[in-house]
Amino acid sequence: MNQSAKRYSPFQSALIGGAIATTATISVFGQAWARSVNAALALQDSPKALVDQVWQLVNREYVDDKFNQQDWRAIRQSLLSKDYTSKDEAYVAIREALQTLGDPYTRFMNPQQYESLTSQTSGEVSGIGIRMQVNEKTKRLTVIEAIENSPALKAGLKSGDEILAINGKSTIKMTIEDASKLIRGQVGTSVSLDLERPGRKFKIKLTRATIEVPTVRYSLKQETNRRIGYIRLQEFSSHAADQMRAAILRGNSEKVDSYVLDLRGNPGGLLNASIEIARMWLDEGHIVKTVDRKGSSAETKANGTAISKLPLAILVDSNSASASEILTGALKDNKRAVVIGSQTFGKALVQSVHELPDGSGLAVTIAHYYTPNGTDINHKGIAPDIKLDLTQTQERQLASNPNLIATNSDPQYVRAIAAVTK
Repeated sequence: MNQSAKRYSPFQSALIGGAIATTATISVFGQAWARSVNAALALQDSPKALVDQVWQLVNREYVDDKFNQQDWRAIRQSLLSKDYTSKDEAYVAIREALQTLGDPYTRFMNPQQYESLTSQTSGEVSGIGIRMQVNEKTKRLTVIEAIENSPALKAGLKSGDEILAINGKSTIKMTIEDASKLIRGQVGTSVSLDLERPGRKFKIKLTRATIEVPTVRYSLKQETNRRIGYIRLQEFSSHAADQMRAAILRGNSEKVDSYVLDLRGNPGGLLNASIEIARMWLDEGHIVKTVDRKGSSAETKANGTAISKLPLAILVDSNSASASEILTGALKDNKRAVVIGSQTFGKALVQSVHELPDGSGLAVTIAHYYTPNGTDINHKGIAPDIKLDLTQTQERQLASNPNLIATNSDPQYVRAIAAVTK
């Protein structure tokens, strides 16, 4: 669901659970509010009630009070003049109405899509805790990693194990997404896997559990005579800040000389997570300014809680978006980090995400944000301090062998090491 990506990035890996393409705040919109808006419709629990609830939320919150020059009240009358025979029919009408706003980030989600988004923003999934890929040579579904403290790791699954079947269903020509749907399920239920490891085939039965998805990866790199703390942040989930803090503290304890923070391929996530993480690197200075439909602005600042003042380089690409750009902009404008890579995506909008009574959801753009220097990056992106684009050959090489990322075969990482060494 990465709507913000312009092109394929080798730095976006397949997790059970996906990426978040929004800088969002989360709220819950339930029956009580619906009744206060329109008691008669809400009590009917009809598709028409749902249509009006969505209209009311957009009417109340949408960042553009001119609604893209649309007569938003007339749209409501048109919506309510129709009879909807099913919720699916109402969903179609809602999506058509939202399209008139010309904003791809103000969007309606059916219950399945909303559940997927909330599992991503929570940073948790119900499953067995593995990362998978389709091996390019064998074309088989293969385990990349068993996540820490997961049922898969406790059962002894290893990187390189090939998954032949899931609950008896062959994985030949199965996509990562389809495999994930089969593996995920209600906590406490079981899933069986047929596996092959060099020298033997075996079957294993695992009980699904709640898995905290690792969105932060840390490793200590020895580069000539320098110790580098390499941190890769893949998305801004509700656990991202805690995981980032643990990574920085680990680097501090290992007495690294500097850090490289890799935001390549990171499409964004929760606004608060980006602010919390910025404060881990900044002791003072502005982080971000948001402006709502009334022109009211709110500025967020550092609060003296930085846990590292060591040299820092940030890696970005054209798929670094939204919350990634808030963090990058804050550290760049405050001259806390040197930014290396390609121009970022350019999404300077904030969404509020609401749960609707039938389990569906609505994301509404509620504010525009600006970097500490007052720069509007929407549709422009952030220009790196050191611009270094990867060639298509280099991208393919890193995509086909992710182990080459953050090595001498990764030109942007190599340039970051040179920058922090200076």
